[in-house]
Amino acid sequence: MRVYQRLLKVIKEKRAGFLVLLDPDRLSPREISDLALRAEKGGADGILVGSSLLLSTHFDEAIKKIKGKVKLPVIIFPGNANQVSKYADAVLFLSLISGRNPNLLIGEQVKAAPVIKEFGLEPLPTGYMLIESGKMTSVQFMSDTLPLPPNKPDIACAHALAAEYLGMKFIFMDAGSGADKSVPDFLIKEVKKFISVPLIIGGGIRDPETAKEKVKAGANFVVIGNALEEQGGNDRLKDFARAIHM
Repeated sequence: MRVYQRLLKVIKEKRAGFLVLLDPDRLSPREISDLALRAEKGGADGILVGSSLLLSTHFDEAIKKIKGKVKLPVIIFPGNANQVSKYADAVLFLSLISGRNPNLLIGEQVKAAPVIKEFGLEPLPTGYMLIESGKMTSVQFMSDTLPLPPNKPDIACAHALAAEYLGMKFIFMDAGSGADKSVPDFLIKEVKKFISVPLIIGGGIRDPETAKEKVKAGANFVVIGNALEEQGGNDRLKDFARAIHM
């Protein structure tokens, strides 16, 4: 089954999906594959791998080790065109629609597309929207863009709908790794009412209760990253899975 169909099946069967984001800049290949295995046993529905910068040279090795340990789909969440690996199942083919930096709207995508085709990776066209979270995040700094204001739902709705009309299969609203504040629930509700494609929410979600509120607001997938690196015991993973799967 293709990854896209598998993700849609998760929504149908569980209401919402639990995605774990692993950063190869923060973990060694062994650590990242061990955490991926714990995530699978804890109830995660997919593994995202990526970094805003990528300081290490073991991106390929990390994904290969993850694939050797888990049966979950391994999906690249790229910060740039260099983050492509033949060992992954799919790649979020992101366009940073919240910003006006042409390199992240289409430039990096042009560089990556031929490699994705050669590797046979499944592209998942995704409209990526950075939401202001109370502090400068890595993705905001590296993208050289302004995040969307969290108190202006009309702006977020218009961006998300434009991405859907451009043919993107997912909308990803992200407060950024390590954000002080997560994407507000009321903003999720407004955007979800405006679009018909699945909505992914990430950034600043540190506990299962907050994750559950994102699903209630309309999130189809919730992404947990830093919180699991800091407190990634099996019980904590299961708590997140139960909260997200409702």
